[in-house]
Amino acid sequence: MNAFKMLLVPMVFLVLVASTFAQEHYTEGTVRAVSYYRTNPGQFDNYMKYLRVNFLPQQEEVKKQGLILDYYLLLNQPTSPDDWDVAVVYVHKNFGDALDFNQGEADKMKEIQSKHFKTKDEDKIRDLMAKRFDMRTFLGVKYLREVVLKPIN
Repeated sequence: MNAFKMLLVPMVFLVLVASTFAQEHYTEGTVRAVSYYRTNPGQFDNYMKYLRVNFLPQQEEVKKQGLILDYYLLLNQPTSPDDWDVAVVYVHKNFGDALDFNQGEADKMKEIQSKHFKTKDEDKIRDLMAKRFDMRTFLGVKYLREVVLKPIN
């Protein structure tokens, strides 16, 4: 056990020192969850309309209730059939807010959806939201942290 402690203490010290040096040049900022989609042929305008009618009002309420810091859309000119053309970005305070499940927030999201779709019937809400699946293909999600460079003294 003594040998274990003798190895553990220096290892912990090295990890702490390394993390201090790693952040010497920047400060960690917000986290963005970026979901990438490719609209199906002929469906771009329909998808934009769907987002405008359904996504926009819900996300405004999500932001108002503090479940996210911000959200926005990005458009890309695809360079291949497998490339994305629409990205949905959610801005969170940190990785915990972006990745950890929170029942209270999930309940708030259900309430926001119920108000938007004017029903508490989860099957009906799921059917109404499923329309977007015919308009686009989900390609994946990436989590990105913003960093702010520290000025040179």
